[in-house]
Amino acid sequence: MPQLDVDGARLTYDDEGPRDAADVPLVFVHGWTADRHRWDHQMAHFSTRRRVVRLDLRGHGESTGAGVRTIGELARDVLALLDHLEVERCALVGHSMGGMIAQTVALGHAARVERMVLVNSIGRMAYSRGRGLLMAASTLVPFKLFVAANIQRAFAPGYPREEIREHIRASAATPREVVMTLYGAMRAFDVLDRAGEIAVPTLMVHGYHDVQLPVGQMLRMAKAYPDAVVRILDAGHELPLEKPAELTGALDAFLTAKR
Repeated sequence: MPQLDVDGARLTYDDEGPRDAADVPLVFVHGWTADRHRWDHQMAHFSTRRRVVRLDLRGHGESTGAGVRTIGELARDVLALLDHLEVERCALVGHSMGGMIAQTVALGHAARVERMVLVNSIGRMAYSRGRGLLMAASTLVPFKLFVAANIQRAFAPGYPREEIREHIRASAATPREVVMTLYGAMRAFDVLDRAGEIAVPTLMVHGYHDVQLPVGQMLRMAKAYPDAVVRILDAGHELPLEKPAELTGALDAFLTAKR
């Protein structure tokens, strides 16, 4: 299990697949309170024919470290890993907060990104006044209840309850400081006005039933992108868990399409 020390954090990552593949490496970035195993289905599929990298973000999964306050700081961790692995250019895939990280990388280091995939992600957190008050109040409840409420509502109706409970337990294991500071970082994230600068071919895959980051917000972002393809699937916010095979199929079609 390889690890990399970056600015007080020890990042755990996987680097699999053939190094001599014609395609650029595929790099997966998970979301808030998750870990690199969100991408198990995609890792197994794509690593048979191309190099695939995934990591646990600092403070998540098997990575250590805290103190990060912005999405930009997490983007620097991803870039540090790419530098360490000598990956000059990649296809970058991010889920939820991971998509925010991917956009930050693409805006600051466009030459490093050949294609990008945003899974259940947006360019600006937007709340109605009522929802904004509700979200602010949710931080005042006990930590485990706060995590449980956010994870519970991430899944579309009908997803197995026992599996949701397991994901709640895993998310609650993420250190409180990491959870709460990155929650604030996501709320502050806003690159929507710069979306037109991201000229790399981009696939936006979203769950129709996503109430965490509603599909309408993604469509608003898609309109601003110069080169975006949109896929909407019958799922909630956790597409990598709810519809892993369909997500893999959408990625495969996008990554192999002629541009």
